[in-house]
Amino acid sequence: MRSFAHWTPRYLFDRMLEKLYRHRHADLPWLTPLANQILIANLRDTDHGAEFGSGKSTIWFSKRVASLVSIEHNPLWYEKVKRELELLGKSNVTYLFRPQKPGENPLQSDYVREAYKIADSSLDFALVDGIYRDACVCALLNKIAPGGLLIIDNINLYLPSTSRCPNSVHPDKPPVTPLWGQVYDRLKQWRCIWTSNGVSDTAIFFKPCQNSSGNYFSQMASK
Repeated sequence: MRSFAHWTPRYLFDRMLEKLYRHRHADLPWLTPLANQILIANLRDTDHGAEFGSGKSTIWFSKRVASLVSIEHNPLWYEKVKRELELLGKSNVTYLFRPQKPGENPLQSDYVREAYKIADSSLDFALVDGIYRDACVCALLNKIAPGGLLIIDNINLYLPSTSRCPNSVHPDKPPVTPLWGQVYDRLKQWRCIWTSNGVSDTAIFFKPCQNSSGNYFSQMASK
C-alpha cells in the first residue's frame, strides 16, 4: 500500500513551489532551480554532451550546445521528443532509441553500451536521468573531460545525504547498490554542488582537472 507519511505541510509547500516553478519555466529541464541556474551559467555553445533519459532537457540542450547524444528507452517518449526535434529542425542531436529488455544485465544492455561508444574525455557534460543510472554513471566517468560536468538527477534516492526529500538514503546508510557504492567512491574526489527543492535533488559534479583535488560534499544547497 502506498504511504503518504511524507506528505507533511513542509513537503506540500515544496510541491506547490515546484509546480509553480515548472509552470513559469516550462522550457527548462526538469531539474532543481539551482541546478538549472548552474547549467545556464556553465554551458557554452561549443560544448559537447550526452544524456541518458530524454525530455525537456533534450530540446533545451539542442538550443544551447554544439552537439548532444541522447539515449531513450521509452518508445512513446522517444517518438514525442523525436517529433519535437524534427519540428525545430535540429541536426545537432543524435537521438537514439534503446529499449529495456526483460532480465538484461544493465552493464551489458544496449542502453548503457552507448556510453562506452563515446570517446574518452570528449564530453563537456553528461546528464543521467533515465534507467540504469548507476551503470550509466560508471560508464560515463571516463568520457567526461577534465573540468566537465556530471549531472545526476534524483541523486538522493541512490547516495546517502542529509536531504529532506522523501525516500532519501539516510546519511548513515550505504549507497543503494554495490555499483552505486563504486560510484560513490570514485566521485569523492570530484567537487559537488548538491541541490534540492524539497521534492527531489539534483547533484552536479565537476571532474577534477590534472593535479586538482575535490571533496564529495564540498557544497550543499537548497532551493
